[in-house]
Amino acid sequence: MTGECPTRILHHMVHYARAFGALGDPTRLAILDRLAASPASISSLAADNAMTLNGIRKHVKVLEDAGLVSTQKSGRVRTCRLRPGGLEKASTWMAQHLRMTEERFDRLDELLGQIGKEQA
Repeated sequence: MTGECPTRILHHMVHYARAFGALGDPTRLAILDRLAASPASISSLAADNAMTLNGIRKHVKVLEDAGLVSTQKSGRVRTCRLRPGGLEKASTWMAQHLRMTEERFDRLDELLGQIGKEQA
């Protein structure tokens, strides 16, 4: 994201905040696990999680807003499914920051090793 315009960077930050916020709830993680197996209706998800329809709808809405889930209404049934690539941006961001953190720890180890040698 180096050299990107501030508006684009802000867009990325908002996306990541939504994705990580959505992933920060055990019920939403359970919904994602269930949808990884196959699409499911709102009522099925509610039954799986022992929740009301309104309660599960709120969780699904958060997942939709984060770009992780899509829904489609057919008659009276709203079916939920994972969005292809929905977690891709978040996982890419995590991998980049993990590499950066590991590199910093490697440099710290080198520096501490040099300091230890100098004091010996």
